[in-house]
Amino acid sequence: MKRSVLTRYRVMAYLTAVMLLILCTCMVFKYGFDTGADLTLAVSQVHGVLFMIYLVFAFDLGSKARWPFPKLLWVLVSGTIPLAAFFVERGVRAEVEPLVADAEAAATVDA
Repeated sequence: MKRSVLTRYRVMAYLTAVMLLILCTCMVFKYGFDTGADLTLAVSQVHGVLFMIYLVFAFDLGSKARWPFPKLLWVLVSGTIPLAAFFVERGVRAEVEPLVADAEAAATVDA
């Protein structure tokens, strides 16, 4: 597995998680203080697009890492739970990093 697959996932996990936190803050202002409806709409649309990209990259990583379906589902859903993507990303990185290192070592030996 190439390192770029893990890097793409990590970048999108962080972007999705940060945008979800910003969206939650906007929602508090929109519904709690009746202000910022336009900003909430814009942030929700940006988060939606980033989340779709996150789903593609997470699915790509999961299929290459050969995760079982429940694990893949948990990684995919973690982008919808505030703060969960930060913790899930850390666990995924710890699990996938050895696979990337093994692939890089095998590529070095073959070359």
